[in-house]
Amino acid sequence: MANVLIVDDAKIMRLNLKIILEKLGYQVISEAQNGFEAIEKYKVIKPDFVTMDVTMPSINGINDGIDAVGEIIKYDKDAKIIMVTSHGEQDKVIKAIQNGASNYILKPIKQDKLEEIINKLNL
Repeated sequence: MANVLIVDDAKIMRLNLKIILEKLGYQVISEAQNGFEAIEKYKVIKPDFVTMDVTMPSINGINDGIDAVGEIIKYDKDAKIIMVTSHGEQDKVIKAIQNGASNYILKPIKQDKLEEIINKLNL
């Protein structure tokens, strides 16, 4: 069973993702509410993959999910990160993928689409 770190500043999004991921058989081992916290937790728990919100508040010089992806990839070049994004954020998604994100999914998240994207990670 793969371990997951969920990163989103909205508690309800973290809860929704956790429910979907657990239905798919994944274990959510930790959550973070900003990019800085995500980087710190990633280094400690080393999850199999991460779901990362694109837009989050700036904390300790980490401005958003895009910055967090870059820092996590510097730490672990093989990190698997799925960006979670809203419509209209395509330029940010492109930047996140350039920083090393594996893929992305649009909100609202649908279980079948998330499963399809996770299957492409080759865990």
